[in-house]
Amino acid sequence: MSDNNSKPALPDHLAANPRSPHHVAECFEHEIGIRLNGKERTDVEEYCISEGWVKIPSPKALDRRGQPILIKLKGTVEAYYV
Repeated sequence: MSDNNSKPALPDHLAANPRSPHHVAECFEHEIGIRLNGKERTDVEEYCISEGWVKIPSPKALDRRGQPILIKLKGTVEAYYV
């Protein structure tokens, strides 16, 4: 249980993309789990707990830079360390 103290607190808004202003590298040193409406999600790219949404990549659609377009899903968001 002592390594639980070394983990930083998860922010309200976090993005996996390092180019995003909401990216916090220290949080990604540990595995993060996300639940949306009580169901475990493994494909989350960005989340906001207070606004109640997560963004997941589209399975096929790409933007002009070749990155997947993100789809916003709304509901109750819960973030935790695995």
